[in-house]
Amino acid sequence: MTNPLNSLGLAARLAATELASASTVQKDSALTLMASGLLEKKEEILAANQIDVAAARQSGMAEALIDRMILDDARLNGIVESVKNIRSLPNPIDRLIGEVTRPNGLRIEKRAVPLGVIGIIFEARPNVAVDAAALCLKSGNACILRGGKDSWQTVQIFVAIIQEALTNAGLSRFAVQTVPSADRELVGALLKLDQYVDVIIPRGGKSLISRVREESRIPVFSHLEGICHVYIDAKADRSKAIAITMNAKMRRVSVCGAAECLILHKSIVPTIGRDVISSLIKAGCEVRVPGELLSLNTSLKTALDSDYGHEFLAPIIAVATVDSAEQAIKFINCHGSQHTEAIITEDQATADNFMRHVNSAIALHNASTQFADGGEFGKGAEIGIATGKLHARGPVGLEELTTYQYRVFGNGQTRP
Repeated sequence: MTNPLNSLGLAARLAATELASASTVQKDSALTLMASGLLEKKEEILAANQIDVAAARQSGMAEALIDRMILDDARLNGIVESVKNIRSLPNPIDRLIGEVTRPNGLRIEKRAVPLGVIGIIFEARPNVAVDAAALCLKSGNACILRGGKDSWQTVQIFVAIIQEALTNAGLSRFAVQTVPSADRELVGALLKLDQYVDVIIPRGGKSLISRVREESRIPVFSHLEGICHVYIDAKADRSKAIAITMNAKMRRVSVCGAAECLILHKSIVPTIGRDVISSLIKAGCEVRVPGELLSLNTSLKTALDSDYGHEFLAPIIAVATVDSAEQAIKFINCHGSQHTEAIITEDQATADNFMRHVNSAIALHNASTQFADGGEFGKGAEIGIATGKLHARGPVGLEELTTYQYRVFGNGQTRP
């Protein structure tokens, strides 16, 4: 059976070949035009986004998920700044990664090259379309976007603006494309487009990630759930513990870097632990605890086993207690999603041990889990937080969207 996305894939492959040799000036020009186009068409973008949000509310979507979709002046300005930040970063293509001269005189270089064509499947967040397109463009990759039906109208306008910028910069508009409809069958078609697509990057819920992993014929950069933990150690500073935990949970509850579980060393439960829990409750967070902690506050709820290892994406947090940092590490490695974990402690040795042994892409000491973001890592933006261990891990930015080529320079050498 003919794949309905074959023509899309072929166009992307041809565009990727062209883009791989595009100059830094040309790529940066397209990014400049992209940023200005987003500002010029702000009203159209926000109007389309309002249509998407209204439809999502009518369908009964949870408000935490709707929050991921909503665009306003501030968020749109943030998207534009991300494009500008990506433009300002060094061109990752053709950079020298390593070099060696062999005893026989052969000089071997290891240089960065684009991956080729990247398929990006995402839900809800329309900003992913712009971040992905900008990162792919700067790193010399073509991309095929498949946004969910929830943000369909917004993504279509974004792609039109991006393609206009590409054309005006003298690049192929097919370097950034979107699948022609929100039909779920086209997700399957994209996952089977291995003749043209080199990597698939999914951004979405557990069901989407599971489907992509099961059906894809193409290598996948997995972005699993953000089941992030904050561990408050016996030697934690009270003010840091309160501030960091509040930010990790409540700054934005719908992002993948939001803390979903708070782990308390038993020795600080009656003191720092009580104060942190009280602060969360005052901020409107539902706190679910083991039975022995219910006496700490009359507003506490009893935690169920299913609350651990669960991504709430809401003002809800589960609490667990441990006797040591080693127990906290074991708990995290059992219940986490290999995304982001934080330890709050003034003991550097304990922090170092924690960060070495938690099985996650990102580990933080005395800092909020909400720093799990490509922009905060100096990458300009990110396509996602990769939780696998092959090729890319953590925020997927420009360097992670490249592979490498060995270039060998000789002077007539032959192998004996």
